[in-house]
Amino acid sequence: MRFKASIQNVSTFTRLTASLNSLGRLAWVKLTEEQVCFTIIPDQGTQVWAVLAIDSIFETITVQSAADNVINLEVPLALLHRALKSALHATSAQIRLTKKDNVPVLALTIVMAASANTHRAFDAPFDDFGGGSRETMVTHEIAVRVLSPEAVAHLHEPATREPDVYINLPSLMQLKSISDRFTKLALADTKPSTASTASRTRLEVAANMHGCLKLSIKSDAMSMSSTWTGLTNPELDPGHISGGAESIAGLPSTRMKQLGSADGRSDEGWSSVRIDGLDWGKVMSVGRLGGRVIACFCHEHALILYVYLSNNNGDDESVLTYYISSYSA
Repeated sequence: MRFKASIQNVSTFTRLTASLNSLGRLAWVKLTEEQVCFTIIPDQGTQVWAVLAIDSIFETITVQSAADNVINLEVPLALLHRALKSALHATSAQIRLTKKDNVPVLALTIVMAASANTHRAFDAPFDDFGGGSRETMVTHEIAVRVLSPEAVAHLHEPATREPDVYINLPSLMQLKSISDRFTKLALADTKPSTASTASRTRLEVAANMHGCLKLSIKSDAMSMSSTWTGLTNPELDPGHISGGAESIAGLPSTRMKQLGSADGRSDEGWSSVRIDGLDWGKVMSVGRLGGRVIACFCHEHALILYVYLSNNNGDDESVLTYYISSYSA
């Protein structure tokens, strides 16, 4: 079994691990020479299924195994993120799977440029160049668990029904700011003895097929909401739908287009979910990666977010999928 890769986008890799680490302690990482997949399946809260094109993170990669050149690892995200942060200003960075004391580890090796006055701060300076420049090599070792194909065979993305509404979300950092404000106010205005923390931070998120999005929260002491208008609802491609245009005509989202209004004032045509505000705030941290986000609403059932990241060639080849279950009323 062999895995070795040269990292070309440390910044993206670092922001990705920061976002994932907020939702779960461990990630299932599936490595192939075509893509790298990160999956978070917590006991409670949002599931994440991220499929990244190789060139969104790595420059070169080698993956070899007896299982059709696929390697499955269980990786502690906090340790990986901490190691990557130290590589943000590196001149080069490589990661490989190896063993230490018969324990599998991911070894992240970074090369840093340092002046002659600062090289003593590093552990292993080498190669003295002209002008007083030096390079320093540092290796971080992260203990991981190698998973057999049988151990992950039962893991699949959640099954959801056909969404009622598709909509392009506004800036996630803007959404996070407002969501966090609502959640903090709800916690401050509700007595601890009257309800659980989860019920006190429950947000309602709703959208229609006319470019409107609504975020609201209610407690015993208050009721607040924010509404966005002028957003876009992506069109479905008949070429990607079984049955083509005829099938699209019968979808729930097509029927929802006949209801509601673009000013958001109509009570009709809204699809809504109830989610935990604290968990939602963690999900919104993916906004630091940029990219466009499509939200799919399954009324009172689930909210699915698709975060599309542009790669070096400009194509949307990497997608992070977030599955958020709705609470009952």
